[in-house]
Amino acid sequence: MTFHLGYGTNGFANHRLTDALSVLADLGYTAVALTLDHHHLDPFADDLSTQVDHVRRQLARLGLRCVVETGARYLLDPYRKHFPTLVSEDVDVRVDFLRRAVRVAADLGADCVSFWSGITPSDVDSATARQRMLAGVGEVLAEADRRGVMLGLEPEPGMYVQHLAQALDLRADLGDPDRLGITLDVGHCVAVEPVDAAECVRRAAGLLVNVQLDDMRPGVHEHLEFGAGDLDLEATLAALAEVGYTGVAAVELPRHSHAAPDVARRALAALRAAMPLQVDHPWLVDAERKVRADPKAVETLFPAVGRNVGRDPLRPEADPKGLVHGTVDDLARARLLAVLAEVLPPDAFPDAVADLYRYGDDAERRGVLRGLSVLPDKATTAGVGIIEDALRTNDIRLVAAALGPFAARHLDQHAWRHGVLKCLFVGVPLGAVADLDRRTDAELLRMVSDYADERRAAGRDVPADALRMLETG
Repeated sequence: MTFHLGYGTNGFANHRLTDALSVLADLGYTAVALTLDHHHLDPFADDLSTQVDHVRRQLARLGLRCVVETGARYLLDPYRKHFPTLVSEDVDVRVDFLRRAVRVAADLGADCVSFWSGITPSDVDSATARQRMLAGVGEVLAEADRRGVMLGLEPEPGMYVQHLAQALDLRADLGDPDRLGITLDVGHCVAVEPVDAAECVRRAAGLLVNVQLDDMRPGVHEHLEFGAGDLDLEATLAALAEVGYTGVAAVELPRHSHAAPDVARRALAALRAAMPLQVDHPWLVDAERKVRADPKAVETLFPAVGRNVGRDPLRPEADPKGLVHGTVDDLARARLLAVLAEVLPPDAFPDAVADLYRYGDDAERRGVLRGLSVLPDKATTAGVGIIEDALRTNDIRLVAAALGPFAARHLDQHAWRHGVLKCLFVGVPLGAVADLDRRTDAELLRMVSDYADERRAAGRDVPADALRMLETG
C-alpha cells in the first residue's frame, strides 16, 4: 500500500483514547489522526508529558502512524466552537495551542500537525484577517522549525482559507516554507472546490502531508460515510497512488462517535473495496529496504521492477493502457524514487534521478517521470530537463507520464502548451494532463483551434478531447 489508512479520534469521542487506538488497530487500520482535546491528550493537562509518553509507546506497540489534528470544538473557548482562530482578535490563544500541538507531535513522532485558518469574524476586514493569518502561521512555523515538525494547512469550507488555491497562495506569500504542507479533506473538495477530489490531489501533489477521507455533497459541509455523497472514492484513492502519496489518509467522521466501531469497520471495508491495484509485493518491500541500506542498489533494482511486480494498469477498466493513471511498475518505481529521496543528500539526488532516466529503457523512464513529484526543490531543474526530453519523443506512454503534477507545477507555460498539443497529436488522452483546467489559457485554446481547423481541412476527424477543450474554454 502506498499510503496508510487511518481513522480520526474525533470520531471516537465516547471512547478512552487508549481504547480507541486499540479498536482501530484491531480493525486493521495502520494509522490514526489524533485530535487533541480535553478527553484525548489534553495539551493543557498538568501531566501532559506522561500522557504523551504513554500514547507514544502504545502507537509503537500497535504499529500505528500518527498525525496530530487541532480541530477540537470547545477546547479553547467553552462558549464558542472553534474559537479563537488565527484570524480572530485573540489570535495569540490559538497560536499558543498550535505551538503546544507541535511539541506534542514532536514527542509522539507524528507525521505532521494539521490546522485551519478559522472563520473570519464579521467585524474583521480581509486585510486584517490576512495579516493575522500570516503572522500567526509564521509564529507556529518557527516552533515547527525548532522541533523538526511538518505543518499541514487545511482548506475548510466557510473559513478564511476555504479553497486549495487560497492555501497555496498563502504558502507562497510566506515564501513557500519547507515545513508548511497541505492537509486535504477530500469531502471538502466535493463541497466547495471547482474541480473533483482526484484533481485536487494532483494539484496538491508534492505538498500533501495529510489527507482526510469522507464523503460529501456539493455545497453542503456535512461529513458522510462513503457512498452517501458524491465523492468518487475509487478515483480519489487512485489519484493518491498516482502522485506517490505515502502519508496518512484518515477517515474523518466527527459526528459518528455514537457508533464508532461499526462506522470505522464499514469505512475500512469501503476503502479496501475502492483501492486501486496496489503494490504490496514482497519483492518491492525488500527492494525498498535494500535502497535504504545502500542507495546504489537502486541501479540494479530499478530495471528489475517490471518482471518482479508486474506491468498491469492501475485502473484497468477505466484506463486499460495505463496512460492516465499509470501501471503497477510505474507505481513501484515511484516508490523506489521516494526512498532514494529520503536517503540521498539533496545535492546528490538530481544526478541519481537523471542517470536512472538517461540509462533506463522506456518503462524505467516512464517510472522516473511518474515519480518526479518526490523531487526536492534542488532537483527541479533536472526534473524539467527530463520532462522536456520525454516530450520530444513520440512514445505515447512517455508523453502521458511527462505531463503529470510535476510538469503542472514547474514547466513554463510555453513548453506546457506544446506538451498539451503533443498529446493531441500522438493520441494521449488529456485526462493524463495534470491541472489542465487551471493552466489552460487563451493562447493554448488558439493553438488547439488552429489544430482542429487543419484536421478539418485535411478531411480528418478532430479528437474529442480537442473539441471538449474548445467547447468549455
